[in-house]
Amino acid sequence: MTEPLDVAKLQRRLAEFAAARNWQPYHTPKNLVAALSVEASELVEIFQWLTPEESARVMSDPDTAHRVTDEVADVLAYLLQLCEVLGIDPLAALDAKIDRNERRFPVQEPDGPLR
Repeated sequence: MTEPLDVAKLQRRLAEFAAARNWQPYHTPKNLVAALSVEASELVEIFQWLTPEESARVMSDPDTAHRVTDEVADVLAYLLQLCEVLGIDPLAALDAKIDRNERRFPVQEPDGPLR
């Protein structure tokens, strides 16, 4: 049985992978942000010309689902590596951002009966 995944374990695995290949000198914030942007663009490319309905069904095609899953993994890998290099706790950063957004965009009560 495999042990449960968590962000810290994945970050350690990514760091070990890079260290084993002597890639750390290339994992500067600038390079990681550029790589993150490229991988995000590759994800966008899959969806670029799909209709909203087609995009909602993208995971129903096994080949496309595999491509989407791989690109999501690439985006997450570079984001986690960037957070590691910059000393950012990604879960704490997201939690704080949600808190700020909840204050910035409070729930609006309807002014009257729904139409």
